[in-house]
Amino acid sequence: MTNTDQIDHATRFGEQRVAEDDKARMVRDVFDSVASRYDLMNDLMSAGVHRLWKREMVSLIARDIPAGRVVDVAGGTGDIAFRLLERGFEVEIVDINAAMLSVGRDRALDKALTKGLTWTCGDAEALPMPNGCADAYTIAFGIRNVTHLERALAEARRVLRPGGRFACLEFGHVVLPGLDTIYRQWSDHVLPQLGSAVAGDRESYQYLVESIRRFPEQARFAAMVGDAGLAHVATANLSGGIAALTTAWRL
Repeated sequence: MTNTDQIDHATRFGEQRVAEDDKARMVRDVFDSVASRYDLMNDLMSAGVHRLWKREMVSLIARDIPAGRVVDVAGGTGDIAFRLLERGFEVEIVDINAAMLSVGRDRALDKALTKGLTWTCGDAEALPMPNGCADAYTIAFGIRNVTHLERALAEARRVLRPGGRFACLEFGHVVLPGLDTIYRQWSDHVLPQLGSAVAGDRESYQYLVESIRRFPEQARFAAMVGDAGLAHVATANLSGGIAALTTAWRL
């Protein structure tokens, strides 16, 4: 991703051109609005397939890092953290949105999960934790919403110990011929309507659709991960590239 691309990402709120200093606030407003229906909408938006994608990411972490501490960024509702906890990890959930964290803490209490989870309100671009404190870093469907991708990736590297595992699950660019047209029609016409009907917020889901479309395609994002100093970067396309799992190691 070139410097020009990075500047463009920092000044885009979906298709809108915005002031760089305003983007983080606008993204926070989106997730404050959708927090209570976020997980339900994920089920509806992906027909439940996001659960399989998340299982894939958590299984990879559990395979490569048998135990330890995971920093799960932009994971406020706990969806990734609960899966990691079941695999024996301790998880610190970091999310910039207090409303999302509140949903996650309530879900944890409903599940009687009181140990092994820490909830922290913090910024992916300036994580409130020391160098080398994590055995793994995970982020699912969150990195496209940060203002400065390169800063968030640099922070991922910083908090990982040597030998630590990086895993980023994010919507991708469809690579399966024919599926791209179907997916675009679904995104353009169905998802905003679902946002309106279920979450009462068409505009926020319109932003989410646009943010997916503007996010760097898989090879460009993988190059960014490498540029941040992470090694052995690999990308696995999921469901024909609707989502992509990008992994790397901190050497």
